[in-house]
Parts: sequence; structure tokens; C-alpha cells
Amino acid sequence: MTLEWLAPDLRRICAQNPSAMTGSGTNTYVLGRGTVVVIDPGPQIPGHLSAITAALDPHETLAAILVTHGHQDHSGLAPDLSRVTGAATHGFGPARSGRSAVMQRLSGLGLCDGGEGFDPDFTPDHLARDGDRLVFGPLEIEVLHTPGHTGCHLCFGHAGRLFSGDHVMGWSTSLVSPPDGDMADYMSSLEKLARRGWNAAFPGHGAMIADVADRIAALMAHRARRESDLLAALGPDPSDLPGLTRQLYADTPAALWPAAQRNLLAHLIKLWDEGRIDSDPPPGPTSRFSAKL
Repeated sequence: MTLEWLAPDLRRICAQNPSAMTGSGTNTYVLGRGTVVVIDPGPQIPGHLSAITAALDPHETLAAILVTHGHQDHSGLAPDLSRVTGAATHGFGPARSGRSAVMQRLSGLGLCDGGEGFDPDFTPDHLARDGDRLVFGPLEIEVLHTPGHTGCHLCFGHAGRLFSGDHVMGWSTSLVSPPDGDMADYMSSLEKLARRGWNAAFPGHGAMIADVADRIAALMAHRARRESDLLAALGPDPSDLPGLTRQLYADTPAALWPAAQRNLLAHLIKLWDEGRIDSDPPPGPTSRFSAKL
């Protein structure tokens, strides 16, 4: 676990949890000098806690632990880091908080999540809400609620820099897995971030993003193409989710099809909620989808 200085006031420690879903690993950021905050303490794996504490100078004070969302690779280490440092945790809420109305409705009808690493034990000490300004000594950090990847997802802004969690990543698109993920919310959150002139973005996985506007535009264009391809693939005869996944993700390794299927379901729910396609029964993994007659 290597400590990297990205700027005079910014350090990164990449957790040793590489995978097809995490890239090179989860990024933990230490922001500030003297008085510092940790953004995304990362997974509860051997050595990562000591790597974070070793990255702090002896005279420094950890004032807060900020968590973008309640996935185990981002929030799992938060209780241990809080215990050894005394710093409180800040986040939107428990891992399954912030679900959109349509996802709450579908969940009530039996739509189950895909189990993508949720941290059911995570509940922050302090709730952070959209537009809040968190002040820790000389640090002032803006809270941006960016649901989509999860309902509880937050990004953090400081001095023109965006700490974008899993919402904007440079190495991959984000997984949007209903009912905790919502494609309509995801697109709205991208539009929200695009209205700001960020100097750089520091994602939860992968390298710094220098041209944030271009990256957000590319992510939005990718989702728009996927939606267009999906609409073109649907006809009057109902199609199931596995068949649509094989058709639309033919160039994707089969090992990634379960995640691709969850993304596709998110698109289908968005189109169904907009009244643009039919679903029998209401959208879920076993539903059959067809073009609107």
C-alpha cells in the first residue's frame, strides 16, 4: 500500500483490493495538512488501517472521516479508523438510505438488490446533506448528494476539486444496480456535477481525472447510447433480461454479465417509469419487456 502525494495538501493510499469491480483498488484520500480529513477509509482488509495512520504526520489531527457511500470497499474500515483516532464519521445515512420513490415502490413489490458489496452495518455518526458546508479547522468541504450508483452516494468538493467516489470514475463506468441504484437519478446527478467548473476529480477507483467536463460528457453519452440501443432491441414480442444482456453486451466478457444485467435493468426501469416501454410484471430480474404499443 503505497502513499502518493497528489498535491501539497492531498495524499492517496490505494487499498490492496483489486478486482474487476474495483480496478486497481479503492482510493483513500487524506485531505489537508495539520488538520486533515480522510475521504473513504476503504475496505476492512489487513494492513489498510495501519497504512492510513502511517500516512499521517505525528503532529496531525484527523478531524473527520467522510464516506461517499455505504459499500464495504469504501465504508468498511470506517468504524476501526474512528475507534483508533477518535474521529467521527460523516455520510448521507445507512447504506440503503436515499432510495428514489420508484425504487422504494419496486422494492415493495419484491425487487431485490444484487448484493454488490453493501455494508449493512454502516451508519455515520453525523448525517451530511446536499449543500452542507463541513468546516474542520482551515478546511471547508462542500457536500453534494449524488444518488444513482446508490441512493446514499455523496461527492465532496474542496477548492475546485471533486472527490467523486463511484459516481464519476476514469477507468470504468459506474454500476447502477436497482433498487439501490437508479439510472434516472444517476443521469440527473451527472448533469448536476456537469454544471460546475471542476479543476480535477479524484475518484474512488482509478487515477485523477484532469478534464472533468469531458469525462462527465462521455459518461452521459455512453448511457444515452445504451438506452438507444436498448430501445432498438425491443420489439412487440417480449424479451427477457438475460437475452437482452447477451445481445447488448456481446463484446463484454461473460464474467461481467451479471453486473451488466443489473445496469441494463436500471435502464429498463427508467424507460418503464417514463412510460416508454412495457414490462410484465413490473420490472425485475424475471420480467419480460417489450416496445410500447
